[in-house]
Amino acid sequence: MIASRWTEVPRIALLAIAVAAGNLDTALGQIERASAIDIGGRRELFVDDYLIERLEGGARLRLHAPVPRERVMEFDRPWEGASSLYHSIFRENDRYRMYYRGSHLRFADGKLEERPHPYYHCYAESQDGIHWIRPVVEAFEIDGSKQNNVVLASGAYDGFEFKFGDAASMFRDENPAAKPAERYKAIVRYYDRSNGRNGLMAFKSADGLNWSPITTEFVLTGDPFDSQNLAFWDSVRGEYRAYWRGSTPAPGTPRGKVRSIRTAVSRDFIHWERKAEVSYLDSPPEEIYTNQIGPYHRAPHIFIGLPTRYVERPDSPYLSELPEREHREMRTRAMARTGYAMTEGLLMASRDGVKFKRWNEAFLRPGIEREGTWNYGHQYIAWHLVETKSALEGAPDELSLYASESYWTGNSSALRRYTLRLDGFVSVEAPMSGGELVTRPLRFKGKHLAMNFATSAAGSVRIEIQDSGGKPHAGFSLADCPPAFGDSIDRRVQWKTGPDVSALAGKTVRLRFVIEDGNLYSYQFQD
Repeated sequence: MIASRWTEVPRIALLAIAVAAGNLDTALGQIERASAIDIGGRRELFVDDYLIERLEGGARLRLHAPVPRERVMEFDRPWEGASSLYHSIFRENDRYRMYYRGSHLRFADGKLEERPHPYYHCYAESQDGIHWIRPVVEAFEIDGSKQNNVVLASGAYDGFEFKFGDAASMFRDENPAAKPAERYKAIVRYYDRSNGRNGLMAFKSADGLNWSPITTEFVLTGDPFDSQNLAFWDSVRGEYRAYWRGSTPAPGTPRGKVRSIRTAVSRDFIHWERKAEVSYLDSPPEEIYTNQIGPYHRAPHIFIGLPTRYVERPDSPYLSELPEREHREMRTRAMARTGYAMTEGLLMASRDGVKFKRWNEAFLRPGIEREGTWNYGHQYIAWHLVETKSALEGAPDELSLYASESYWTGNSSALRRYTLRLDGFVSVEAPMSGGELVTRPLRFKGKHLAMNFATSAAGSVRIEIQDSGGKPHAGFSLADCPPAFGDSIDRRVQWKTGPDVSALAGKTVRLRFVIEDGNLYSYQFQD
């Protein structure tokens, strides 16, 4: 059994205030409403336990793994290479847009050679999220030609000499007040090796292809920033939010500090305030590189992060059993951590953008051993998730996410697509012997309750709507709910009297889900 660890309204304090007003019934009613969580018509997921009062029987929260699909890009152009990374991907109407760092590194004679070309930031697009092309942008000349897809590089911008420092994140700005000339924005790292100047700059574009600085001043400074740093418009809270790579003291760890995530908010994308260190409910200090945080498009009040966990394994005979043994040993001789280290993807979620539930088990493991895997640089997940068509005819859309592989070796790295059921990060799962989920007190608006669920042919889900004390509302008891079975992302719940729950809208209720050989991914009250 688990109970929620999130802070709730102190009931004793509310009771004292309300009793002082002289009406105990009113006091109890105020306590009930104040302690209930108003979810309105939001879709609620199980990426945290915020709304869970308890799990009983065989019910548990299960973290689901993305399914590997095809490689969608090989970064083998002369301006790309074996360290191409840091992808930003979003859907815009009927096309998908991708931005990524084009870079190359190579090891030879037991040492890391100089990079054969500077960092570039490149662009690709797709009609389906699977088949990608590199449009010729003609913005930068490389080796005497502008026939390339580079959209951002070191150079002069209106007289300002910009030093591209390896990482950028582009997004379409959905702020209703955004100027047409700034419809696309980016957070870009500036780094000048000659003098050590290092910080984040804000860039703008009218079309997503031609970029220029919004200001030539740094908008954020004081941290390493040597990872993919990002920012976006938060439509729920009406502000911009940024996340970047920091460094945090961590006594007891090998370095005495760990790579971490910092955040801030802004009204204008230039001046950032409320800076904070991202914290976790129940996770140990770990090395986190990219953060990949953004609002989940089907439940934008929830931030989903897909960070990279960096792990250095001690020298071991098992290292020699991993793929690309000779190259790994060569990297180890040149720079030990490039041979000992490996990376994988995690899942975390937040409702305020600062405190996160981070799942300590890997979300995207390195997977079955094969060429191009189990390396430092493997499984860096692109920012962010997009919805794509299912390969199964007649099936609903699914989530696509993308992750890197084949880092370090050869002439190119690659990007592989993975898929996940809509809302399918975490489910409440129970065996045939059964299990139950009971929510914390909540209030809703809407006429129907819909759920994203899956059962076996013999399995089922039944739902009871209770009052705040746990007593079933008349007509909405477990006995009134026919067992639901099937596999649907949007199944309307039925009781003997039908699906209409509008009589309970605005009241404090609890939901009780009884599951047998099934999974519950999300639920939502709808009109």
